[in-house]
Amino acid sequence: MIAEPATAAAIACSFCAKPEQEVSKIIAGPGIYICNECVQLCNEILDSDAKSAGDAPPELSYWQGMTDQQLLDHLPKIAAVAGQVEGSLTTWVRRVRSRGVSWARIGEALDMTRQSAWERFSDRE
Repeated sequence: MIAEPATAAAIACSFCAKPEQEVSKIIAGPGIYICNECVQLCNEILDSDAKSAGDAPPELSYWQGMTDQQLLDHLPKIAAVAGQVEGSLTTWVRRVRSRGVSWARIGEALDMTRQSAWERFSDRE
């Protein structure tokens, strides 16, 4: 899939927050992106035989081993990814609206009311 920016903001990996200019490739998903470096790390984790049944899940050991400052340093990265996902969602809503799909159907797809969908996205049309 070709990475298509949702807004004028630069695309960045949803996992490591590196901008596309700092990595070799970016793969686009539904509102998220992953860089070749994170894919390689995922492959290494999947290929690893090191995990035994008694180990803590990786997501727990990862966060538990961080200092407070390291956790705080991750907050802006997470906020940037959230903004990128929101921008992608807006782009997809615009696409479906350009086909004449009703706010009621959009709201239903997003598990919200028609009014909530309209309030969230209509000012961006």
